[in-house]
Amino acid sequence: MSQSNNLSDIIEQYIKSILNKNFEVELRRQQIADYFNVVPSQINYVIKTRFDSKHGYYVESKRGGGGYIRIIKLQFVDDGDLLEKIKTDVGSVLTLNDALTIVNQLISDKIINPITGKIIIAAIDQDALGHLDKAQQNKLRAHIFKSILTKLEYEN
Repeated sequence: MSQSNNLSDIIEQYIKSILNKNFEVELRRQQIADYFNVVPSQINYVIKTRFDSKHGYYVESKRGGGGYIRIIKLQFVDDGDLLEKIKTDVGSVLTLNDALTIVNQLISDKIINPITGKIIIAAIDQDALGHLDKAQQNKLRAHIFKSILTKLEYEN
């Protein structure tokens, strides 16, 4: 498992290094799999778990012999546009893992600083919402998170 996660990290970094040069990349699943000596489903796993809208990417996929994966790094006119997009993506429920992913991406993109990130997580983590069942936690977490993002929009 550790090696698989490590390999996933390496594949992710490889793709991100390409995206650092371009905001869009078109990959052939099989070519990447051959390059890393893995099965194509490993590439699918990395794409699905690390290159979704929560991480700031849009992914198109075409299957078949001439198939490809197109990954586009989302660009926003300003931080407010990004925060609005995140609020829309969050919807009415938000798991703690998804919230952590989003907060870490906001820190990585320098939209918020690490201290602000810690405060956001403290407001929506298990300790703060522990008296509720999981479904209620996820609903309240989404509500609180979107409210925080709204306040950040006005600050930025």
